[in-house]
Amino acid sequence: MADSDPLATETAGTPTAPDTVKILIAGGFGVGKTTMVGSVSEIAPLRTEEPLTVAGLGVDDLAGIEQKRATTVAMDFGRITISDELVLYLFGTPGQQRFWFMWNDLAVGALGAVVLIDVRRPESSFAAVDFFERRRIPFVVAVNGFDGQHPYPAEDIRESLALPEGVPVVLCDARQRESSRDVLIALLDLLIAAAVD
Repeated sequence: MADSDPLATETAGTPTAPDTVKILIAGGFGVGKTTMVGSVSEIAPLRTEEPLTVAGLGVDDLAGIEQKRATTVAMDFGRITISDELVLYLFGTPGQQRFWFMWNDLAVGALGAVVLIDVRRPESSFAAVDFFERRRIPFVVAVNGFDGQHPYPAEDIRESLALPEGVPVVLCDARQRESSRDVLIALLDLLIAAAVD
């Protein structure tokens, strides 16, 4: 009688841990990254926000976001379970240029990214698009409709950012869980399509 595999016996019926995927939520200063992570996370998000101070005057550009009172200084972190087999870990990047050096560390191990943009200040997200293109990290562009407004269609956004055809552009409201979830689903679809090719 042949010996049976003892490892097979020990692991039979044992539940396995879900696969985890690291996703970055990136973009310029004040585009809604902290809001998006908080709206979609199933756990209380970790935030590293600090109040804006006079030290940032002349350094942080508050044009168009004059009401902003706090900013992320390291990262945001949240989690969302997609299924029993898949959990997403969300890392929101800091937006100010003086904190961009952290992006390289945050990008280690990331399978994909969301580049969140504010159509009132699209230039604030050019650097994020460039960052992921240079590193060949797949990304989607999510257009955050402040006050629920989307004055420009997705194709106009694509053209203004000079995005390749393969980069999805999704209109969203970062305050709404379902809308933020739909952005993540668009990114997962992109990652799955890339894995199949």
